[in-house]
Amino acid sequence: MADTKLQKPPGGDAARERPVLPAAATAAAGPVKEIAPPVKEKAAPVKEIAPPVKEKAPPVKEIAPPVKEKAARPAAVQAPEGATEAPALPAHLAGVKLFNRWSFEGVSVQDKGLQRYLNIAPIMVPTSRGRFGHTQIHKDRMSIVERFVTKLMVPGHRGKKHKISSGRCPAANHAIMLALEKALILIEKKTGKNPIQVLVQAVENAALYDEIASYRLGGIIARQSVTLSPARRLDIALRHLSQGIYHGNFGKRTSLERAIADELMAAAANDAKSAAIRERQRIEKEAEGAR
Repeated sequence: MADTKLQKPPGGDAARERPVLPAAATAAAGPVKEIAPPVKEKAAPVKEIAPPVKEKAPPVKEIAPPVKEKAARPAAVQAPEGATEAPALPAHLAGVKLFNRWSFEGVSVQDKGLQRYLNIAPIMVPTSRGRFGHTQIHKDRMSIVERFVTKLMVPGHRGKKHKISSGRCPAANHAIMLALEKALILIEKKTGKNPIQVLVQAVENAALYDEIASYRLGGIIARQSVTLSPARRLDIALRHLSQGIYHGNFGKRTSLERAIADELMAAAANDAKSAAIRERQRIEKEAEGAR
């Protein structure tokens, strides 16, 4: 192979020296094929994806708050003849009578809210020996007659400042029971009804539905009407009955059994002569104005 000679390009020394091949070598190599640059295929046009059209949500209808209608207080609870039958007593309790005189058969509670809390289970001597005196709950397990007796022993104060107290009351349990037994005998003679049913009706009619709750609002004391729970309704009814018996006959020559009989009969008839009925009407009237 012939030696390769270096030729200076016409540009002079400044140009870079390139090797020049002889003509024979160039002819043997054949014509130089020009390599065309690869043709770039045109990319497919990108389709623009339109964003999904959000469907307009239906307009929200404003629901007006329900208008609370004032529930009318039911009429005085009366024991309808044949309208509501009391549940039959179990066989082992059928012969149990209060003070061995009055049967619990046929005694019923008409107020639906008090049926769970007003205990009318048959009992001969209304005492539980202090079994429920250490707890504030489970009072529904205590007979309504026993609860009434314990309230009569200590009627309690009147007012929030304890200015009017119950004063002297007999502390002997058996003394209150004897007075209650005589009062039930008077009720049976005057009304001809089961005195246990009269007691239940008196408690139902004396039970409140609403009372006033006071709270501080800025620099004033605001009053708001609140609805009572069934347990509190029963507690307040017994309190008002016992306080009405005590304060309505304080300083008079009326015996305790006569005072008990008069208060229970008036409350059972929803008569305003009963102090418990008057107190219930007064509190509910104030609560109505504070709604």
